[in-house]
Amino acid sequence: MVKFQYSSQIKASVEKVWQFHERDDILELLTPPWQPVKVIRRQGGLNIGATSEFLLMFGFINILWVARHTQYQQYKLFTDEQIEGPMDSWVHYHRFEAKGTDTILTDSIEYQIPGGWLSDIMLGWWVNSRLEDMFRYRHQITKNELEIHR
Repeated sequence: MVKFQYSSQIKASVEKVWQFHERDDILELLTPPWQPVKVIRRQGGLNIGATSEFLLMFGFINILWVARHTQYQQYKLFTDEQIEGPMDSWVHYHRFEAKGTDTILTDSIEYQIPGGWLSDIMLGWWVNSRLEDMFRYRHQITKNELEIHR
């Protein structure tokens, strides 16, 4: 199992950061433009049972990725787990923690690459570097929307 974590301090209340993540267009907004990903659907908001579907496009190969929310604590946490997709397992925790009038936003992911522990060792660093790029982008968009465009 490989782990990844990315945190940022957002100059906005936990409620505002949470509400930002409830937007209907949040997946499109937070998907980096360089990633070969198309959002197919999002259903159910952030609640348990909510489902998101993506199409990962790699040239002539398209892979469906379906994630379902399995945990929900309003203004604190929501979790999505891959139920169909390219990984053997994938659990993504979205945490919101008040720090004064700001919010510490933390994305943590635990995943397993197909091929077992050897694939995790050989490819985990590469996947983590791609995740680092993606979450740097996502957190910057969140900061821009909530700090600059308030």
